[in-house]
Amino acid sequence: MESEKPQNPSPMEPQEEGSNKISKKEAAKLERQRRRQEAAAAAAATAVSTVSIEESDPLSGNYGDVELNDLQSKAVTGRKWTEVGSVTPEMKDQVVLIRGRVQTIRPVGKKIAFVVVRERGFTVQCVLTVKPELVSSQMVKYATSLSKESIVDVEGVVTIPEKPITGATQQQVEVQISKLYGVNRAVPTLPINIEDAARSEVEIEQALEKGEQLVRVNQDTRLNFRILDMRTPANQGIFCIQCQVENIFRQFLLSEGFVGIHTPKLIGGSSEGGSAVFRLDYKGQPACLAQSPQLHKQMAICGDLGRVFEVGPVFRAEDSFTHRHLCEFTGLDVEMEIKEHYSEVMDVVDRLFVAMFDSLNEKCKKELEAIGRQYPFEPLKYLRKTLRLTFAEGIQMLKEAGVEVDPLGDLNTESERKLGQLVADKYGTEFYILHKYPQAVRPFYTMPCHDNPSYSNSFDVFIRGEEIISGAQRVHVPEFLEKRAGECGIDVKTISTYIDSFRYGAPPHGGFGVGLERVVMLFCALNNIRKTSLFPRDPQRLAP
Repeated sequence: MESEKPQNPSPMEPQEEGSNKISKKEAAKLERQRRRQEAAAAAAATAVSTVSIEESDPLSGNYGDVELNDLQSKAVTGRKWTEVGSVTPEMKDQVVLIRGRVQTIRPVGKKIAFVVVRERGFTVQCVLTVKPELVSSQMVKYATSLSKESIVDVEGVVTIPEKPITGATQQQVEVQISKLYGVNRAVPTLPINIEDAARSEVEIEQALEKGEQLVRVNQDTRLNFRILDMRTPANQGIFCIQCQVENIFRQFLLSEGFVGIHTPKLIGGSSEGGSAVFRLDYKGQPACLAQSPQLHKQMAICGDLGRVFEVGPVFRAEDSFTHRHLCEFTGLDVEMEIKEHYSEVMDVVDRLFVAMFDSLNEKCKKELEAIGRQYPFEPLKYLRKTLRLTFAEGIQMLKEAGVEVDPLGDLNTESERKLGQLVADKYGTEFYILHKYPQAVRPFYTMPCHDNPSYSNSFDVFIRGEEIISGAQRVHVPEFLEKRAGECGIDVKTISTYIDSFRYGAPPHGGFGVGLERVVMLFCALNNIRKTSLFPRDPQRLAP
């Protein structure tokens, strides 16, 4: 579980792709590629120099590479810039100034060139046509010398094409170029092409059926060159969705009277129990990276903050080679006072995530469409009032379906997925809460049930058959807390400050934790959490 229950996956569960280790042969190949790029860059520079020096052009002021001196914040000109995604038919005949990347260049003879310019996932086709006193043949030649992914400034007039431009997101417009400047050139040969990285598996399979072979960029290659991979429309959408999830989480909780806090990530003892912690030396003292903000967010409740939340990094040292585990992820954590029953915490989960899903579907349609084009998925099914089942009820559903599960044990990945299918078929939802888990499978600070100490006042939340949230009522009685910690193998001395905070009067309280990357992965039905982590850290990856 992302922010609370220690992960206990099978260490042998396969990843989507292979490891990211680079062999000597691959290293030598990359070195040869680097040398070729340097040679090509030098040749391109020579070609541009030839255009500007040997072919005298009275219109040379309308194009060319911008000098470094002009890029060093030399002056504020007051020029008005237009975002590519904002260029619309309503702007017909207007002069626009845009900055973006060269996605494609297609020359037509020596007098015409089509340049598709991209900015944050949006593209527009720009047309360069030789015209007296405006565009020279040398300017067309200069445009064709630009490498893909180079940054350019384009000034031109917006026109309406006879037919929609199928190769651009802004299909109803074109920009007739009058000025073109190279701001920064990319190397001529890229490690991966954006067109290849943006291609869906459906396209690749359809091409294979026709006897054609398209390039498939595997996951490790994407992550090795993440800066390029980030530029695909799907990834632009994924990380905009991720930003919105965090914003909605924060704004909703603020509207419910919660206070945002920041807890330390360097701690003296394990925050979850177990051995899966990153240990380090802290000025001669043993320390570790926090597995969650659990202990400190509870201490904040004891400090009378009432309701708190945090967005911050979480570290787990398990050797988990799975599609859904990371060694570092972003935790969304909540803790709150309880007046009568731990269902109050589940009520917050219910309202928060229904509001989140509604907002994403309403405000992020373009981003979801961009993701869906590369990674097709069905919209998440959820109810206005989130379904709640007890753990025992879930076990019974599995038993009736022929799946035997230990009633006092935890659910493994296969059982979770099967239960998710059963719930979807019976109740029509892919988002539900399972509560009253066995006490033996929960952390030491989880409050047992009042009528059966074999079970606990705890819950998990699932999306599409996978767990995303773990929560519970906490033990707030210090003597009982010491006993539970000892039973779970935790040295009480290492968490004495935490336990002492309950000796000064502690209200009943509970909370939950969720992994940001996992929420985005499952909402968009992606098959690997590395797709939703900007620069993922797993047992084999520490770069870039």
